[in-house]
Amino acid sequence: MTVMKGKHALMEMLRAEGVEYIFGNPGTSENPFMEALESYPDLKYMLVTQEGVAIGMADGYARASGKTGFLNLHIETGLANGISLMHNAMEGGTSMVVTSCNKDIRELAHGRTDLKEMVKLFTKWAAEVTHPEQMPYMVRKAFNEAKTAPLGPTYLSFSANALDHEGEMDLAPSAKFFPRIAPDSRAVEEAARLLAHAQNPAIVFSDRVAQSGAVMELTRLAELTGARVYSAINSEVNIAASHPQYMGGIRLGYGDGAKVLGKADVVLYVGRMMSGYYMYSEPTLRYFDPQAKFIHMDVDSRDVGSIQPTDVGMVCDVKVGLVHLADRLESGMSGAAREAAIGRATTIGAEKAKRRDAWQARTKAKWNNNPMPAERMMAEIKKALPKDAVIADDGVTSRDALYNTISFDEPGSIYSARGGSLGWGIGGTMGVKLALPDRPVVGILGDGSAMMTVQGLWTAAVYNIPAVYCICNNGAYRVLKLNMNAYKTGVLKEQEPKSKYIGMDFPIPFDFVGMAESMGVSAKRITDPADLAPALDRAIASGKPALLDVVIDGSV
Repeated sequence: MTVMKGKHALMEMLRAEGVEYIFGNPGTSENPFMEALESYPDLKYMLVTQEGVAIGMADGYARASGKTGFLNLHIETGLANGISLMHNAMEGGTSMVVTSCNKDIRELAHGRTDLKEMVKLFTKWAAEVTHPEQMPYMVRKAFNEAKTAPLGPTYLSFSANALDHEGEMDLAPSAKFFPRIAPDSRAVEEAARLLAHAQNPAIVFSDRVAQSGAVMELTRLAELTGARVYSAINSEVNIAASHPQYMGGIRLGYGDGAKVLGKADVVLYVGRMMSGYYMYSEPTLRYFDPQAKFIHMDVDSRDVGSIQPTDVGMVCDVKVGLVHLADRLESGMSGAAREAAIGRATTIGAEKAKRRDAWQARTKAKWNNNPMPAERMMAEIKKALPKDAVIADDGVTSRDALYNTISFDEPGSIYSARGGSLGWGIGGTMGVKLALPDRPVVGILGDGSAMMTVQGLWTAAVYNIPAVYCICNNGAYRVLKLNMNAYKTGVLKEQEPKSKYIGMDFPIPFDFVGMAESMGVSAKRITDPADLAPALDRAIASGKPALLDVVIDGSV
């Protein structure tokens, strides 16, 4: 074994784990970390001026690269700033290791904060390194947990003495995992039997499909069953948006989602199940007809069967599970069942086409409105996007316009914010760009969300990260207005909801152009739709970070 200081062992472990970027903002407690970093120029430190930017960067980088993001935030004060977006990483399942440096372990009597307790709600696993010899195996453990399904953030704090003191170090990287866990054959048999006899099956999925690389497998099963396909969470490409059986997103147990799934006789849910409408819940609420059969497939045994009464629980990697289920279904379906599935798929495709026509008619009716509608903004953006462009989406209430305008069919063509915390987009866009340096990356952000982490533009300028930001500037927290209307109709039962929307408007407009330029990022305000595509084309071609502040209609 090698004798070295804990801080050098930490750096060696980061090298062994293949870490390329360290996202962070240091404080005095990070002096040992930052001093050691001087001897490791291959570990690139990406300085941010607000910790939420670092979390967003690590999240976008991890999701687009398939690696584990690594961060170092300052003790309790800086760590607290990052927790809001750690919530999103935990909810969405992003592989990242968050770290902080703490006081010497002998300072317990002097008000030393237990940092791991601060983050337990937002991490899979949290611990503290209190002695230098612990460094290698605790770092290994943090990376092991972060990259083991279900993916999620982990946390380590480093006491000062663990960094500055010496110890014997066993330097070795975390294990190579082969996480494709197969389902129990009995579960496959029963699920296949239910789907083979279904008259009106439905499939609902979450991002676990994309995480597992199971787009083709989900598509195959959908076509075999002739099922309607819906997304409960769809922040990446889980099935081609243009697939005729994919009918878009639904809220489980609420509104149209309840009506749609109420007609299904067999429901297959693939991935982590989210609860229903988050402002208003009924603990006994069924998301579909109580007579319907429910199959739940996910890698996380804690989730399967936890929210809805479940007839078949399949604990497995969803890619492997979908293969096994489709193979068994294909071998056991009768000719009549196959014909019925084809007929259902045809009917669903025709219904989708009608919905598409209706959306285009609504869009056409407001096409020339001033300010421009979000749909017009997305259409103009589409004109300028290169074929290999990647979208980092934090548009919130402009998201429907984005997804209805641009058909995201290729895995890796879009990464959306997930979880309920605003502010992902500034850092997330940069993280995606760092992971995909050879592809154009365009961030589409709401104005309210962008303001949460607008300091990140400085980081884009300092490191010349050529991400392009398009701000959907509607002058309000429009999502809150929509949710207020939903609350009034769904909970208060008002037929024609009216509200003063207190605290939801921005009476002094945000000067995004001024803010961007003050931080070294070129920017332009767009009010005429005809100016948007040429401006975006120039911004992408510049090879530098840029921002377009696009004024859009914010009415509800």
